Amino acid sequence: MSLMLPSESPTARSVVGVAEDLFAALRGESATLPRAESVVLVLIDGLGAISLRAHAGHARALTAGMAKKDVATSVFPSTTAAALTSILTGAWPGEHGLVGYSVLDRSRGVMVNQLSGWESAGVDPASWQVAPTVFEKAAAQGRQAFAVGVAAYAGSGFSRATLRGAEFVSAASPGDRVAAAYDLAERHPGSLVYCYLPEVDKAGHRHGIASRQWVSALEDVDAALARRVPPSVGVLVTSDHGMVDVPAHKQFVLEAEHLAGVGHIGGEPRMLHVYLDPDADADGVLARWRGDLAGAADVGTRAEAIASGLFGAHVTDAAASRIGDLLVVSRGNGAVYDGTAPDQRSRGMVGQHGGITPEERQVPVLRFGAFAR
Repeated sequence: MSLMLPSESPTARSVVGVAEDLFAALRGESATLPRAESVVLVLIDGLGAISLRAHAGHARALTAGMAKKDVATSVFPSTTAAALTSILTGAWPGEHGLVGYSVLDRSRGVMVNQLSGWESAGVDPASWQVAPTVFEKAAAQGRQAFAVGVAAYAGSGFSRATLRGAEFVSAASPGDRVAAAYDLAERHPGSLVYCYLPEVDKAGHRHGIASRQWVSALEDVDAALARRVPPSVGVLVTSDHGMVDVPAHKQFVLEAEHLAGVGHIGGEPRMLHVYLDPDADADGVLARWRGDLAGAADVGTRAEAIASGLFGAHVTDAAASRIGDLLVVSRGNGAVYDGTAPDQRSRGMVGQHGGITPEERQVPVLRFGAFAR
């Protein structure tokens, strides 16, 4: 079966346009947001709109007044490297080139983990991700830009790829990060402030979205955002993706007999990039994988994915080279694993994402402060 995104409403909003909405609000030219003197973009990693609504009683600040229209659609694949980069550049994955969690640098035959493996793979973030960031765009407009996050992420390769142009400010807890972001916005009129909250995503991966640990993380984030917003500051809260819980019996494990003709596997269990050996029978491998994974996942080719617009309307040569020869998108709440890989820790993750289900791709877009009027 060819790969194709589910049809979206013609009025569906994309996370790709969130930053431009904020710039328009600063100019007083937004069709959807009131004018604000400064703006704060809060990113709650891993919080899907469906799971948020299902736990509304634990997130009263976030869901107060939440309407059906307060939802946007994430990109493909629905994973942090691709989606967060789209939010922070205003570009689709096919343009900025971060097309998955891990991808193959074909020029060197090296796998690149695009969240935490930049240094070990010898990749320069500035040349690998060339799309201007929203912070660089802010600077070009004469605006100050700040990124508030966890101290450990300050100098990471992913931060250097996505936060270029921002002054990084660290704070330990969600409450401290939100407070710092609001303070920066109030003290620097005309500024763009980004605030990153990864706690919900971490709890979901480790324990699942049905766990008490995930609920506790959601409550902590909700309490952080219940605080008063300074006058004239507009706050937009969104996410990069949601997630689904993958039970052990929905794991499809690829063994050696499945992998004939395959040189590398990238992506993540909900959406694999499969890179074939140069001399592999591509049509034969495609047919075999479709047969092996029938009912568990959809398998398509790079050409089909690009033609379908999965990575956006335009795909650069650099981005195309990083897309797998085959793409494997898990159905329902299943996941596909390389059982021959030396590191099997991912099989212990409960909450996962990367696929095309509404639980993974629908994210909230919520207004606070000046935007709530």
